Amino acid sequence: MVKNVSSVFWYALTICGVLVVWGAIAPEHLKSVSLKVTTYISEAFGWYYLLIIMILLVFCIYLIFSKFGNIKLGKEEDKPDFNLATWFAMLFSAGMGMGLVFWTTAEPISHAFKSPPGAEVGSNEAIRQALQYSFFHWGIHAWAVYGVVALVLAYFKFRKGLPGLISATLIPIFGEKSMQGILGKLIDTLAIFATVVGVASTLGFGSAQINGGLSYLFNTPNNFGMQLLILAISTVLFIISAWSGVGKGIKYLSNINMGLGFALLLLLFIVGPTLYILNMFTTTLGSYIANFFDMSFRLSPLNEARRTWIDNWTIFYWAWWISWAPFVGIFIARISKGRTIKEFMLGVLFVPALVCFIFFAVFGVSALNIEQNGLDVISNYSIETTTFGVLQHYPLGEFMSLITIVVIAIFFITSADSATFVLGMLSTSGSLNPANSVKITWGLAMSAMAAIIVYFGGTQGLQNMLIIAALPFSVVMLLMGASFYKAAKQEIVKGPKRKDRIKKKTKEHIQE
Repeated sequence: MVKNVSSVFWYALTICGVLVVWGAIAPEHLKSVSLKVTTYISEAFGWYYLLIIMILLVFCIYLIFSKFGNIKLGKEEDKPDFNLATWFAMLFSAGMGMGLVFWTTAEPISHAFKSPPGAEVGSNEAIRQALQYSFFHWGIHAWAVYGVVALVLAYFKFRKGLPGLISATLIPIFGEKSMQGILGKLIDTLAIFATVVGVASTLGFGSAQINGGLSYLFNTPNNFGMQLLILAISTVLFIISAWSGVGKGIKYLSNINMGLGFALLLLLFIVGPTLYILNMFTTTLGSYIANFFDMSFRLSPLNEARRTWIDNWTIFYWAWWISWAPFVGIFIARISKGRTIKEFMLGVLFVPALVCFIFFAVFGVSALNIEQNGLDVISNYSIETTTFGVLQHYPLGEFMSLITIVVIAIFFITSADSATFVLGMLSTSGSLNPANSVKITWGLAMSAMAAIIVYFGGTQGLQNMLIIAALPFSVVMLLMGASFYKAAKQEIVKGPKRKDRIKKKTKEHIQE
């Protein structure tokens, strides 16, 4: 029996249930309807997404150098709950996870040899742009989205003592009464919906990728039954992890996974095209910096083909990061208590982005090198087995593939574990320690949704619904930033006045 939950728990659970039934009964209809809406959003609001992401990024940079930088996310005496290494590992595991393992090979190959952003297929320019745009899509723009949501939530929760809810961060703008009413419940329900759908689609895709890897290596059956078994085992594991709490399960798994991930990275760097990787990383980093603003505002309104590419990749990614912001932002906020705003922003913006660049350089260049040497990765391997196919062409390929499966599996568990905590928090009026029964309920609900949607083929429709949810939440994000600025500015103004009053009283006391 689920106890002590707020009304948004039942609202969100009902909406998710309706979506699952729709995806199960009429998957093609769900896909068709949602595709029309997402296509319209990309075409009509592409300019809006580019502008809003840049506004959020500029806001993050501003906070690092502003008078707000020394404000602590917590009381003045609070210390960070986790050391820097563990903090980086946990936010990275939740923020990128298994998607990074997959897209580090698939995206550069697609950009260079299938659909280049602005060059001839397979040309040197297409190869150069492939890594440049991969850096762009997974760089500081994405982490600015997560950073704003996480910062605002951590500030109001740990500094101001408000509930850990998206709605609570908007109290300085709309007032407490409005945020406890219908509007506040709508905002929190939207956050829960985005989290459930996003993680459920990732679980479905992750089970397919693990199944593809096992099938590629060991010829195990590659079908729904095997994916269901993987999903069931993973569900048991992440529920055990969720039961142990953030300070144990996710912490230990994140540290283990980052260690394995970097071991795999180092191994491929050594056995792969080492000099080519170093040269491409250096060149691409320069191209990324030199073309930063051009890529950030690029829409190509006079070139239909290039505009379509931007809609399918850049606009899709920006909407995807926004839709994941409630989940990742709340989790990062939870693990960031006790850090100053400057330390928080420097850590969230630049460290994970640099790690993403390194992963893309090593895995992406290794994949591009194979394709350049005449081994057709695109046609020979399915999208789920691209990474495994690339690794097989290098020494110790099978060993690296085994490590990859383990890394994906742990990312799978940590993402689901993080999500159950976030959903539990949102469902219990912002509790930092939601009941295990609530977390387990959400864990089972996400796994059931993933299984049903994968079986009936509605994964694409589910992902489209997530992109649709990103549009209204982007407005919420802007309001969150404005709300934080208003509250923090008042705190900065009151600070000096309070110090002056203390000095005055002290002086009067001495004179007496």
